[in-house]
Amino acid sequence: MHRTIVIAVVLLAMAGFTFGAEIPAHNIYGNYVEARTADVYTGPCFANAEVGLVGQLAVFGWKVTKGSWQGVDLDGMSVVGVVRAHHTLGDVFESAYPVKAVMIVDSRANPEQRLALQSFAKHMAGDLLQDVVRVDYQPIELTFADDDIHSMKANLTAGNLAKISTRALSEGDHICHNEEVWYRPLTKLDHAMPAYALANQFQGQGLDTTWRSPDKRSAFVGTFVTESE
Repeated sequence: MHRTIVIAVVLLAMAGFTFGAEIPAHNIYGNYVEARTADVYTGPCFANAEVGLVGQLAVFGWKVTKGSWQGVDLDGMSVVGVVRAHHTLGDVFESAYPVKAVMIVDSRANPEQRLALQSFAKHMAGDLLQDVVRVDYQPIELTFADDDIHSMKANLTAGNLAKISTRALSEGDHICHNEEVWYRPLTKLDHAMPAYALANQFQGQGLDTTWRSPDKRSAFVGTFVTESE
């Protein structure tokens, strides 16, 4: 009888531990790239000359390498945000809002994935994607040279609407020789590195403007990891 009681107590304790234990959160992982129309890695002389004049426009995109959002599998899917702000994005002295946005969703996604990708992008970008005026569906590719994000050689294409191409910053990109990361990435990242934008363009509709802004120290590449909803 005593042995039976002990076993029952142990089993109840184990059950209590199992049901009471915190279930590990599921995460969603992937890669990211952005490019703006102002230098993000620069010195004060360049930054002060640009603020309020440029930097209101940006393209940014995520590629999910693994994970789900709102219970929908997004492995291999991508989504891009394009914004036109009232003021230079990232300026701590003046608000960039209001911001108009266009979203470009991976055309390979099924209807559930399309909705999940839009929700995920809004979660990651916050207020930047609060006022989405247009959603397009295009084939999206985000690749890195040798599949290595630390090469900083990224290529993002969203059909014929948006494009970013980057390379690593080099010694020749240090003009003032006191450059630093002047603006932070537009979204929360697990790991971020400034990069040189060989191409940064948007040729779509919805923002009452299009642009090509190549050859600037205006890009970030990075990785993200966040808890799935």
